[in-house]
Amino acid sequence: MALTPVVLALSRSGEATAHRIAETLGAKVHGREGRVAKADAFFANALDHARDLFAAGTPIVGVCASGILIRGVAPLLADKTAEPPVVSVSDDGSVVVPLLGGHRGANRLARQIADALGGDAAVTTAGDVALGVALDEPPAGYRLMNPEDAKGVMATLLAGGGVTWTDEELFDVELPEGGDVELLVTEAEGQGNATRLVYHPQRFALGLGCARNADPEELWAHVQGALEAGDIAKGAIACVASIDLKADEPAIIAVAARLGVPLRVFTANQLEAEAGRLLNPSDVVFAEVGCHGVSEGAALAAAGPDAELSVAKSKTANTTCAVARAEDPIVKMRGRARGRLSVVGIGPGQAAWRTPEVSRLVAEAEELVGYGLYIDLLGPLATGKDRSDFPLGGEEARCRYALEQAGKGKNVALVCSGDAGIYAMGALVFELLDRTEAEQGVSDAARRVEVICSPGVSALQGAAARAGAPLGHDFCTISLSDLLTPRDDIIRRLHAAAEGDFVIAFYNPVSKTRRILLAEARDILLQHRPADTPVMLASSLGRPEEHVRYRRLDELQVDEVDMLTVVLVGSSNSKLAQLGEGPRMFTPRGYARKIDGDLS
Repeated sequence: MALTPVVLALSRSGEATAHRIAETLGAKVHGREGRVAKADAFFANALDHARDLFAAGTPIVGVCASGILIRGVAPLLADKTAEPPVVSVSDDGSVVVPLLGGHRGANRLARQIADALGGDAAVTTAGDVALGVALDEPPAGYRLMNPEDAKGVMATLLAGGGVTWTDEELFDVELPEGGDVELLVTEAEGQGNATRLVYHPQRFALGLGCARNADPEELWAHVQGALEAGDIAKGAIACVASIDLKADEPAIIAVAARLGVPLRVFTANQLEAEAGRLLNPSDVVFAEVGCHGVSEGAALAAAGPDAELSVAKSKTANTTCAVARAEDPIVKMRGRARGRLSVVGIGPGQAAWRTPEVSRLVAEAEELVGYGLYIDLLGPLATGKDRSDFPLGGEEARCRYALEQAGKGKNVALVCSGDAGIYAMGALVFELLDRTEAEQGVSDAARRVEVICSPGVSALQGAAARAGAPLGHDFCTISLSDLLTPRDDIIRRLHAAAEGDFVIAFYNPVSKTRRILLAEARDILLQHRPADTPVMLASSLGRPEEHVRYRRLDELQVDEVDMLTVVLVGSSNSKLAQLGEGPRMFTPRGYARKIDGDLS
């Protein structure tokens, strides 16, 4: 399992069991508000919280009825090869049921919990029940190269077939002997099929170097040739390694992606510590980067102190490659990761409006950075993570800190409300990345990190959804904050938008010290559209204190607007549909003319 499970406690009767499970797994307990006395974090709705954790890829252990978990995650079920384990446990701990992800750790997790509690693991997966093993779930450090054939092989064994092991027995169970199925464990390439499963022990570290912006296909062809020369299977590679100066090298990143393994990087000093073990030390390389070998040094550093080079450095015009072999499969990775910054928008705040991708990126992050209120809105999803809170007005410091932390190899999430690319931190992140350190940008290490931008529901979209369909025709957004935008530019844009008859969403409409621009905007718009143009005021969208109301444009008062309010001003064509439960705002796109034409 990639992530530590979360244990859900839904009632006082199962609370003690939940904490025993959490202690066994080294996990956190999330408890239902008002129902549980002690927990690491609390949630209001069990179905919503289970769904949010599942969307984030977090394994779930629920001390509750199985049906609660099933109903919670059911809308998200799609790909059993990618979904996290879900396990239910009775309040007294006597029964543990792996509901989902049996071959992704749920069966093993259920047995571990049952052993700790003295209960029974209700495993129903045929192979686990009859044979005590899932052949498509090899031990850590081994890779099954033809998982698509595992189901057929298991069926053969369940029908009475026998197994022949070649080279090494992986599973700590006794399987029936025979010639019906071969389980081949090999460092070399092997051809799998319906009666042969091929497992590769990942004992090898692939060290790479290349010229800046080398052709990825040149490096990939070089790697393939080196592995063939060493009779090493691609599946036996545990990681790709290089010097930290190459953390953002497209060709090296592409090789790691094609092999499906992590990229690990080392400083020049760390690689120079391997100089005595190099087969091809180079004074030229030392003069350029500060160590006597990149590819050989990185391979050895990644494989460990007892490793040896099994493929010495080879070169093409722009690339170098070497392979080191460890005695045992490489499970604990040495060096550091490239570092990742996820710039995420969490929507207006409620979990239901947060995308599954954002939830997953937050769950994977080691550290959360952002305005404290926004991190708080993540609720239990933020529990147990390092967090660095910054005040309003600390935007540059916030982005700079997040990038530098990622530059240390950490997985960091920069948390924004709404959409991170709309009046939020996304643009500032890239502005800092576009500058050198001398130009008040960020360090070279920070500029090499992976940056992922994930969309969120913007305040504009949230307000429009609550209104009805005010954005049914052309629209624009204007920020009324003059902290970073000259006031004259804002006025010029107001006139242009008014003359263009756009529906307008005003962000940052007022502050404690800035109250005039919204009134000026209203007066400018009244020069171009009717006095009764509908205006929607939406405050605290998606939160319990949400407040939506409508006004005529000529009656818009600044005093009922604050920084948590989105102001949507209709075009000259926008209308309020008077419905039984109240008015709904919409802007026709012109379909009425077509409808009227059809009727005539």
